[in-house]
Amino acid sequence: MKIKLHEIPIREVVEGFVDSAENGVVGYSGKLNIRPAFQREFIYKDKQRDEVIRTVIKNYPLNVMYWVKCDDGHFEVLDGQQRTISVCQYVNGFYTIDHMGFNNLTQAERQQILDYPLMIYICEGTDKEKLEWFKIINIAGEQLTAQELRNAIYTGEWLTESKKYFSKTGCPAYAIASDYLNGSPIRQSYLETAIKWIAARDSKEIEDYMAAHQHDTNCNELWLYFQAVMSWVKATFPNYRKEMKGLEWGIFHNKYSTGKYDPKEFETRIAELMEDEDVTKNSGIYEYLLNGDEKHLSIRAFTPKMARAAYEKQKGVCSKCKEHFKFDEMQADHITPWSKGGKTTPENCQMLCADCNRRKSNV
Repeated sequence: MKIKLHEIPIREVVEGFVDSAENGVVGYSGKLNIRPAFQREFIYKDKQRDEVIRTVIKNYPLNVMYWVKCDDGHFEVLDGQQRTISVCQYVNGFYTIDHMGFNNLTQAERQQILDYPLMIYICEGTDKEKLEWFKIINIAGEQLTAQELRNAIYTGEWLTESKKYFSKTGCPAYAIASDYLNGSPIRQSYLETAIKWIAARDSKEIEDYMAAHQHDTNCNELWLYFQAVMSWVKATFPNYRKEMKGLEWGIFHNKYSTGKYDPKEFETRIAELMEDEDVTKNSGIYEYLLNGDEKHLSIRAFTPKMARAAYEKQKGVCSKCKEHFKFDEMQADHITPWSKGGKTTPENCQMLCADCNRRKSNV
């Protein structure tokens, strides 16, 4: 991989600056992709933005920035997007500092800003090399998320199209799934989740999927898959509850969507389980209903006091094999299983040795 430090004056970076919702943000005579369309929106506060310009005016050094050279000979900002936009917007009259815009400055002051050299590392290499390098240098400023790091590497029309659906507040994915997903579209959480789910369907990692589709001209497969997931969720569990937010719905869809379920029956069971004091993880109810595994519910365990009382009552003898064990060699167990209506109460507690409890659990 080739990495070289360049000094590029602000006047060259701001040349041809365009800030457009449709075409993204570009500069450097159209050769620098500062922010692809629908990528993370500008997040600097006014104070941060103004300090960038004050640093330039005082001729103090800004932190180095990082660009990657693309296959077509153009460049993309890897780190320094917010600083670059701050400078370009100021020079182009988007805002003022202390009521002074760029055009209000003297010719000498404007010349000093335009001549200010930005220190920029430009790297060339394979996608894997650039991703590893960017992970290392992503240590200052506004920290990028894991998905933003991937976006910096797997650029192309497919990614641009995907961001239209997943990477902007009010985007289509937000409209149909904001109640079900954690994170923020503009920090790429929605896009990351969708790709993770569809990649898992094929036993792949996110990077595998992005690399395979990087040069596609559309993201139809991803968007149609995501819509199918959300339609299945809403049809299977039509009554929304806050516990549904942030669950791995795509993973559930991959595993269970071919099954036949009765939404009305599910709703009855959900209401019962939400009221069950032995269920300590209500968010686990949904996968439990899909596959029947009680581990998703984190059934309430017997307290040490209950276990000790049962041990003394049994005089240390395992209820199954009838052998004697020390207290710490035994485990508290439901006499009547929770799945059959048994509760976590002293009356329903028995002590089993580890082997007997394991064999019972495997039945």
